Amino acid sequence: MRITGLGHAGMFIETVGGNIICDPVLGPSFFGSWFPFPDNRALDWERFGREADFLYISHRHRDHFDPKLLERYIRKDIEVLLPEYPIDDLEQDIRALGYTNITYAPAGEIIERGDLKIMITPLRAPSDGPIGDSSLSIDDGTGSVLNQNDSHPLDLDSLLHFGKPDAYFTQVSGAIWWPMVYDLPMDAKQNFAQLKREAQNKRAMYYIEKVDAPHVFPMAGPPMFLRDELFDFNGTGRNGESIFTDQKQFLAHMKELAPQYDGQLFIPGTVVTVASGDVTTEQTLYTDAEISHIFDEKWDYLEEQRASRQQEIRDEEASRAEALPAEEILAAIKEWWEPLLKKSRTIRLGVGGNVRFRIGDLDMVVDFPRAKVREYAGEECVYWYTIPADLVSTNIRDHEIDWSNSIFLSMQFQVGRSGKFNEFLTTFLKCLSVDRIEYVENWYQEQTDQTEDAEIGDWLVQRRCPHLRADLTRTGTVDGDGILTCSMHDWKWDLKTGRCLSTSGHPIRSSKLEEPAGDVLAEAS
Repeated sequence: MRITGLGHAGMFIETVGGNIICDPVLGPSFFGSWFPFPDNRALDWERFGREADFLYISHRHRDHFDPKLLERYIRKDIEVLLPEYPIDDLEQDIRALGYTNITYAPAGEIIERGDLKIMITPLRAPSDGPIGDSSLSIDDGTGSVLNQNDSHPLDLDSLLHFGKPDAYFTQVSGAIWWPMVYDLPMDAKQNFAQLKREAQNKRAMYYIEKVDAPHVFPMAGPPMFLRDELFDFNGTGRNGESIFTDQKQFLAHMKELAPQYDGQLFIPGTVVTVASGDVTTEQTLYTDAEISHIFDEKWDYLEEQRASRQQEIRDEEASRAEALPAEEILAAIKEWWEPLLKKSRTIRLGVGGNVRFRIGDLDMVVDFPRAKVREYAGEECVYWYTIPADLVSTNIRDHEIDWSNSIFLSMQFQVGRSGKFNEFLTTFLKCLSVDRIEYVENWYQEQTDQTEDAEIGDWLVQRRCPHLRADLTRTGTVDGDGILTCSMHDWKWDLKTGRCLSTSGHPIRSSKLEEPAGDVLAEAS
């Protein structure tokens, strides 16, 4: 088996049963903000498209699903391996490009093509990517690979019953706009960014140790930001205010914490050969000197990339819709969102207040409790966004149902909030279709915890995490102050009150073991 890095989360896997091209992206994506790091344009894309037998797109995020690349390089009769998602947005996107040879991959089932065995493990919670994420397990008898990319599975037993992989590929960098675009002082951004990087490192190490593969390849980020207004957000930030750990930085971190694993650099042109348990790596696109320049003189490299790629940014800007007048934006969003708000009882209660949007000349409020969209009239708001009118106008033109997969990951906006992160608001803004809203509302209703409790330290706690139902006996730790932390997303709860410290809502059932039986349940506030 041979795996060639295509950049970001992309890879070309050659096996005895056929070749699989995974998440190929050239970009730029998210309104021209994200470019793969390092530059992957010099790869032989014609060859990869010509020799691929299978196409696997892990999820719908545009740093994994690049329609322009697919149309240019991937033939229309290729066999598409489609993850089993509860809604068919990804399938519709793929069929719209002309791909019809689709193999549905039921969760956890093994697809066989001669000696080649393939398993796709989908995730379906509202916070999993754009309502769905997945990983790919492959074994062809000569080697085995787990391509986990961005997915953060809770049920590792189901994932690993396929077998321990020889080579493990996983995300270690982030894909989020917090805290960079928030209305915060620089010292607060620096502190929050450091905490976020530490949480991402902790989560990556959790999976590396649980999967226990001998050879580990960090991937799926970081991006390059080559727009002038975003340039300082590259890597950990010009001033330490950003969250994007690079491959070489994480490998140093992993070597310090877990030297028993063989961590290797995986960038465009890296070729990993797996043969009966032996894993070797070579770099075919970049020389050692070039790799040193990319990672050790990163800002110089990024400046070179910025200088040479401004035309791509101008081309993306030219593809946007013309900014609509304020009254037309308001009318379009009112017509689009109000029917969805009326279907979103759990989400509306979870947001619990007004959210302000300043879009060009429009000053608009979304009243979640009353399911209304109207002009802003001085109401107190729990969140406030400032977004360029051409971005919103483009999403209106394209009826883009996931604003996290367009505006928010573009980082071409600003946001502030009073109080904690509100997951329900973020969920609504990436569920702007009837199918998505109905699915998410049903999902939230099913999360009412009726499972058994478990002992964690000196506490009796509901076994399943209120966020995504991870098994807290595996992912939870309690400190001496009674603060429970779930390692999946670094969310925290005060077990004395049951209150979630990381977001609104999501209380936990808990009691001290010495105390009489009885639950403590926080107010959902």
